[in-house]
Amino acid sequence: MKARDIAQQIIYKIIDPLVRGMVKIGITPNFITATGLVLNVVACIIFICGAMRGKIFFGHTYGHEGDLSFVGWGGFVILFAGLFDMMDGQVARVGKMSSRYGALFDSVLDRYSELIVLFGICYYLILQGYFFSSLFAFIALIGSMMVSYVRARAEGLGIECKGGFMQRPERVVTIAVGCILCGLFGYFFPYYRVAVPHKESIPLFEPILIMVVPIAFVAVFSNITAINRLRHCKRVLQEQDRKEKAGE
Repeated sequence: MKARDIAQQIIYKIIDPLVRGMVKIGITPNFITATGLVLNVVACIIFICGAMRGKIFFGHTYGHEGDLSFVGWGGFVILFAGLFDMMDGQVARVGKMSSRYGALFDSVLDRYSELIVLFGICYYLILQGYFFSSLFAFIALIGSMMVSYVRARAEGLGIECKGGFMQRPERVVTIAVGCILCGLFGYFFPYYRVAVPHKESIPLFEPILIMVVPIAFVAVFSNITAINRLRHCKRVLQEQDRKEKAGE
């Protein structure tokens, strides 16, 4: 069993009493899925509010630039919303409320959640002057969408395509933990910077990198996952075509 599966089973055991309580009081999987989306919208709003720190709007300056507390809180909300993404499936199974529409509803809202969160992070990085770093968030957004799209398109062709290293749980945890650690570091060491000797304008390290590096990691490996899924589908489809031609 993979480490991912072991961790998933542990979390399922922890949240099982809560899941059964939800089933008992009549909470539906779709309601939980929608709640997860709302929480991700809240996370996006937190990043947008954080992006305005130190910026002048209509003649007023909001807070001070470089305040990473919003990043930390945004990461916490993303991680909390991820629990709802796990609970909706469990509620559906335990409460025997699984349906094909529920699966579709879950997939669509998950995509909206990722788009909204990564938009908030892009917005934050751009307004805080980290345009180059914001490109990693944009590439992560592309990779996240393509991982899901390749799977959906493959399943439409009758191919099971669930493999890959950077699936949604890994993406959520990586980005959320990076944001939380960035916020904590910024809180305890708000002015810590390392620059090139004698060239203070060229930074070697600043706290924002604690968020950007995990996002870059997701950007790279989510796209690799999408490409590997595409290669898997290519092999399966070519084998099917070969068998069909041989049968003729």
